[in-house]
Amino acid sequence: MNKALNVIIACGGTGGHLFPGIAVAQQLRSMGHNPVLLISQKEVDAEASRKYGDLKFHTVQAIAKPATLSPKMPGFLWKMLRSWLTCRSIIRKEQADVVIGMGGFTSLPPVMAGHYMGLRTYVHESNAMPGKSNRLTARWCTAVMVGLKEAVARFGGHRCIVTGTPVRDELRHLPGREEAREKLGLPQDKTVILVTGGSQGARNLNSLLIDAAKADPEVHYFVIAGRLDYERVSGLAAGAPNITVIGFCSDMPAAYAAADGVIARSGASTLTELSFIGKACLLVPFPFAADDHQSFNARVFIDAGAAVMYQQSELTVDKVHDFVHGTIMNDAARTAMEEAMRAQARPDAAECIAKAISAT
Repeated sequence: MNKALNVIIACGGTGGHLFPGIAVAQQLRSMGHNPVLLISQKEVDAEASRKYGDLKFHTVQAIAKPATLSPKMPGFLWKMLRSWLTCRSIIRKEQADVVIGMGGFTSLPPVMAGHYMGLRTYVHESNAMPGKSNRLTARWCTAVMVGLKEAVARFGGHRCIVTGTPVRDELRHLPGREEAREKLGLPQDKTVILVTGGSQGARNLNSLLIDAAKADPEVHYFVIAGRLDYERVSGLAAGAPNITVIGFCSDMPAAYAAADGVIARSGASTLTELSFIGKACLLVPFPFAADDHQSFNARVFIDAGAAVMYQQSELTVDKVHDFVHGTIMNDAARTAMEEAMRAQARPDAAECIAKAISAT
């Protein structure tokens, strides 16, 4: 093996950036390298740093870009400068050899700092339609890594490496279906549909799916409503024995293992996990996602026969029931969709990224 490298991984802010970053860190460490993760002050990052106490973390300021003509822009630029200076200090302290950002504006300051310090730098894009922040960050990168090949054309002349998007280690060891249902308090003798709307924009989707569940008593719906919508959704589901509502799920491996099918948003992290485990799914893109990137993600899987998609404005109770009864409860249709979904997976994504980083 070449010399052990000190690698900065900027991955804070959302689970979609954080968990792939953790997967890369675990892979790098297994190869003898020394990863250090940069995370934000958000609670999702704090929980991860406690859960993965064997990894090294630094906290940096989270940055969200306002509209270009917003009066908040001067404050954003000031925060960017402060973050850039903080990242330079961490890079020096850790004697870093490589910097990789896992996406979003949190990745820009450390990648820029690493570039101007003469280090190899990378950014990872997990969506089919790259975000503006990653297209900007690419200017300071040795190469861009992408989860979906459809993203390559969006990066102009930049060198791109198709790696896939990593999944967290725990998804490699799912419990059995019966064990998972017992752990989550779900019935053993019913079709179970997992509903997960993500942390943002799930309110309307949650409401429609509760209506669908109430009209479908022979199927059990396991709804992860999100912490902010939990009380309201619990009230809507009150008295329906075929609906289980939780605000947050700390055991997604069990949730996936317990489910016969999934109804979800089409964020890159969700699709990466669903393809990895091979779950038939109905996708409902978040309608306010930047550049409508969730629709672009979903279409990649639709074209492969791996999922069904409806825009939120198109989705009805009847369409939910058509998916559940026509696909999930139809063994041949469900199996075909599961196989197509599994064919989209890149189970070696973390290894691909780690090997590209460690190449000199």
